Amino acid sequence: MAITLSDTAASRVKAFLDNRGHGIGLRVGVKTSGCSGMSYVLEFVDELNVDDVTFEDKGVTVVVDKKSLVYLDGTQLDYVKEGLNEGFKYLNPNIKDECGCGESFNV
Repeated sequence: MAITLSDTAASRVKAFLDNRGHGIGLRVGVKTSGCSGMSYVLEFVDELNVDDVTFEDKGVTVVVDKKSLVYLDGTQLDYVKEGLNEGFKYLNPNIKDECGCGESFNV
């Protein structure tokens, strides 16, 4: 089981953590939301919870709670620029269907 980062995503997360001045890594998770059932959660981590699983990739600590890991196993987090927009993109092999706006998914 693993969550990985592209080189671009790892570089971006390191820059965000450096600018923030503290934090141990990046939390990736899911929550029930949206028209397809689930949406992604992305936030900085200052302390670990009891049910957290950690992964190290390209010098970044990625933190995932055990419930979310079932839906995210094998996901790669990328950072992309598309026109004037930029942001993190999830390459999740577990997705069966996505909503039209791309904000939620179903596994």
